[in-house]
Amino acid sequence: MPDWLARRSIWIVGAVVVLVILVMAGLPLIASTQIVRDRIAFQMSAWSGYRVKLNNPPEIHVWPTFRAVLSDVTLLDWNEAEPKTVLAAERVEMDLSALAALRGDVVFTRMRLVRPVLRLTERNEKLRLPAPQDWGRLNRSVETARDAVSKAPTDPDTSGLPGDTFGTIEFEQGRVIADDGNQQTNIVTSLSGSLEWPALNRQVALLASGIWHGESVSLTASSTQPLILLGGGRAPLTFSLQAAPANVSFTGSASLAGDNFIDGQLKIAAPSLAGLIDWTHALSLPTNSVGPVELSARIVGDVRRLKFEDTALNIAGSSGNGLIDVSFSAGDPLVAGTLAFDTLNLPALIQAFSPISTGPTNAEGLSQSIGGGDFDFDLRFSAANATFGNATLTNVAAAAKVNDELATFDISDATAFGGTIQFGVRADRTEGRETVELRMVGERIDLSRLAAALGRERLVPQAPCTFSLALKGPGADLQSVLRSGSGTVSASLGPGTISGLNLDAFFEHSAAGEFFPLSAIEEGSLPIDGAEFKASITKGVAGLETAVARSGAYTISLDGLVPLAGRALALYGRISESAEDEASEEAPLSFFVGGSWSAPFIAPLTNYR
Repeated sequence: MPDWLARRSIWIVGAVVVLVILVMAGLPLIASTQIVRDRIAFQMSAWSGYRVKLNNPPEIHVWPTFRAVLSDVTLLDWNEAEPKTVLAAERVEMDLSALAALRGDVVFTRMRLVRPVLRLTERNEKLRLPAPQDWGRLNRSVETARDAVSKAPTDPDTSGLPGDTFGTIEFEQGRVIADDGNQQTNIVTSLSGSLEWPALNRQVALLASGIWHGESVSLTASSTQPLILLGGGRAPLTFSLQAAPANVSFTGSASLAGDNFIDGQLKIAAPSLAGLIDWTHALSLPTNSVGPVELSARIVGDVRRLKFEDTALNIAGSSGNGLIDVSFSAGDPLVAGTLAFDTLNLPALIQAFSPISTGPTNAEGLSQSIGGGDFDFDLRFSAANATFGNATLTNVAAAAKVNDELATFDISDATAFGGTIQFGVRADRTEGRETVELRMVGERIDLSRLAAALGRERLVPQAPCTFSLALKGPGADLQSVLRSGSGTVSASLGPGTISGLNLDAFFEHSAAGEFFPLSAIEEGSLPIDGAEFKASITKGVAGLETAVARSGAYTISLDGLVPLAGRALALYGRISESAEDEASEEAPLSFFVGGSWSAPFIAPLTNYR
């Protein structure tokens, strides 16, 4: 290389280095004079449409990036009389364009908010962000998109959308609160993440984590046409939410303006349905033992109505398919639909929708089991097979209806226990008092199989039976209804046996003339040719009208009172030879049955032999 060319190159490189040094040295001075507090506030206001208040002058840093650091930053609405805070941050860090700064402009490339607090107004149980001014750059961009959507709703022209550079907004340890004018309530806490939006006409991506309703939540969302999405048009949208109570994902299209239309594939997985409902505060169930749930469906609709098409539902091990429709009309939202199951876990279904609890009474009574004041239900279920403990039911048809004043759960038809069975429970509070009706009808039922499914096998006849039960009374759980209800119960049994009753042993102990426990004669069984039973129930006590069993040459009858929910027994019985045995001269044996259901005793009143 010639010497003169080398010297020129050195001078050029030296000049560039000197220029860079001068710019680096002079940039703080230029920034301190041209990028002043008002200019930064103006640009933030121009973007957001809110009034921006900087309580302290910005700190300018040149290395390693050119940035401004502001403390105590507040965005307010434009109410002159009483401005309200929309967003407040303890600290805001902004990466700025150095070249724009030399021109006297402010161009943000990245903004980091430290401990920001976003305040939403709450009116009529709805949360809203105070409206910004129309001249805000974001608001004007959304209006441009709205105009494009209005001209061509299904295929808007995106070529005219603004392409202003936006950049990245990061936030750390933030909060979202609701302000109803009287008090402020935390909605989300420990909120951290970022919003990446390179330009207004390009894809936006949100990544956030925080605490909602006491659980850590991670959220990701993105859209390739964010302005169209905000402007009321349909645009692609994906989001994923992960938390301990549930994982939720959606892929499809949506509109975040107007009626908030949505159309796409939704998936939900939760380890506990009751836990998910309790976490979201969506509604109340009468039990907290409903197991894991998975749902996959195409969701289509808007704020007035949502349809879950091609629904695949797995709840507590039961898999079903069908259609669910959620309508948001006047009053509580209504969840309606039809689901068909191959195999249905019947106890889980009863726990979820029965209007009374089979466990202890909760503090809030029946109100926890009738809709919870949040959702109404009108659901139909069918199952080729259903399980109830160790028992199997087939061809099951069930329905559940729930609203604020009335709740019903019905198994209108099922083949089970060798026959057919129907079951229904209705809880009504239309008259200001919680009243429950229970009914159960069975035809040609094998009582031993039914008793085994219910875990009540002792002293239950092993015989075909047709029975009916109707009971009505106040109460919030089964025990309360049994203690207070009134109604009727009847049964007709065919030939069979009663385990735990030995008639010969009964005679032997009776001959001694002293009372004895029923357990003393439980070895063996009592064969019966048939039996009839009928009782009237008044305030939880069954008064026997007919209770007769025929066993060979003997007829066994009972009379007295049986409390349904209590443990005491007070029955009188007699054993006599059948009228057909004309040669018999024996007097009937009379006896008293006392004690409790779990440990009854027999007291002979007359000697039989």
